[in-house]
Amino acid sequence: MPVIAVAAGVLMDARGRVYITRRGVHQHQGGLWEFPGGKLEVGETARLALDRELFEELAIRVIDAQPYIQIDHDYGDVQIVLHVYTVSDYSGTPCGAEGQEGRWVPLQSLTAIGSNYAFPVANQPILDKLTVMD
Repeated sequence: MPVIAVAAGVLMDARGRVYITRRGVHQHQGGLWEFPGGKLEVGETARLALDRELFEELAIRVIDAQPYIQIDHDYGDVQIVLHVYTVSDYSGTPCGAEGQEGRWVPLQSLTAIGSNYAFPVANQPILDKLTVMD
């Protein structure tokens, strides 16, 4: 079974909102919301992948980011190692630079029971940890 290493960023603004993007319908876990990021390339560190992916996906340059949580998840058809960072400083304005839907969402909207934002199961530990911040 393939193991895929992924770097993702949690971007929060001064109003307590989090930036999320929606996965393309033809991707693994398609149509679900996620924290932006992507796969590590061969020889690339998680932090370098975060910088590259957020530039490609959101058209921002990461200035400062801190490790937040690492998640190992087995979907049955693929194993994911998710390296999640909080992005505390960046330049630019996040947007769906690759045509994907993206939006700022109040943290409470993500962590509320019955939320309208469905995430891949592997993202649940991130949401649980953010709930503590809420």
